Formats: sequence, C-alpha cells, structure tokens
Amino acid sequence: MPDDSDADLSERLILSERVFEGAFLQVQRDRVQLPDGREATREFIRHPGAVMVVPLLDDGRLLMERQYRHPMGRVMLEFPAGKLDPGEAPAFCGRRELQEETGYTAREWAQAGVLHNAIAYSDEVIHVQFARGLVAGERRLDVGEFLETVAIRPEELDAACARGEVTDAKTLIGLQWWQRWQAGAWPLDWVRVDVGG
Repeated sequence: MPDDSDADLSERLILSERVFEGAFLQVQRDRVQLPDGREATREFIRHPGAVMVVPLLDDGRLLMERQYRHPMGRVMLEFPAGKLDPGEAPAFCGRRELQEETGYTAREWAQAGVLHNAIAYSDEVIHVQFARGLVAGERRLDVGEFLETVAIRPEELDAACARGEVTDAKTLIGLQWWQRWQAGAWPLDWVRVDVGG
C-alpha cells in the first residue's frame, strides 16, 4: 500500500485527456511530472472492472470455460469472469456471471481478494471470488457470446498450466489462490446465500 515514503517514486498529474472511447474500453493519455521534475506521457486503458469466479464442484473438480478470445486468435481455458456493470457490486456481478455463463448458482461464496493483471497499461481490477455448493440450471449467454463449460480436476489444470497451455493471468492466479487455500495458507470466509438470490 502507498505511504509517505512513496513520494520519491510518485508522479504528479499535469494534464489528462481521453483519446478514445469505445463501447467497453477507453484510452487515456496523461502528461505527468516525474519525481526528478521532468515530464512524461502515460497512455493507458480505463476498464470498468471485473469479477472472476473459481467454482468448486462437489466432486472436487473445478468448473471452467473454453472461449475464443479474439486478441489471442484462439480458444482459451479460463475461469468464468465478466465485467462489472455501472454501479454493480462485485458480489452481485459474480453471481450473475456464474449463472449467465455456466447455468450454475452457488449456495456459498467467498470474496478472496483482487488482482491487477496489466498495471503498466490498464487500471483494470479483477475481484477474485470462490463459489461452492453449486446447483445446475440454465445458462443465459449474452448475444454474441459463445463458450462451453468443462469440469477439470485441479491436478489436470495445474499440469496444463505447467505445460504452458493455460496462459490467462486471472486463471493462473485463480489456481494459485485455490492451491494456497487448500494448503491452509490463504483462508476464505464463506458466506451462505439463497440459491435463487
């Protein structure tokens, strides 16, 4: 966390302008004063934020998705995730995205923490959540959204990550969080919710 000792590293904003505004992302260009007094330009992406859910099936497998990602030009294996709607609480977003993308609801939820996956060029924050006590239901995919759900044993996911087959940053962090939780190092505070809520 930043404190007064960060003054020697911090930059001071001089001018800020939005250079692109899309339906989903915006590009910002800022002029800043560096700690040594010189000026520099910073370009970065403004992102509304997102939630990633690590869904735990009763048999010990992890519920995941396979989805084509255009910037990568291929299908990626990843945990369910989605962007926050304006004013939406992360807890609600996680429940909504899990149900929409997989059809599942969950009886218990845990807010694990947050991650910033591209700090050099984006302000995106991803809220990491865990869900268990899953109840199957019907998916409600967004228009133009195509994905398939898969259930995978944690050791299979770990091996795929080790082979370099899984490269999605949030999924790698989700697996690490699951492993640290299983080892008793990163506790989760589970909250029971109504399956319909």
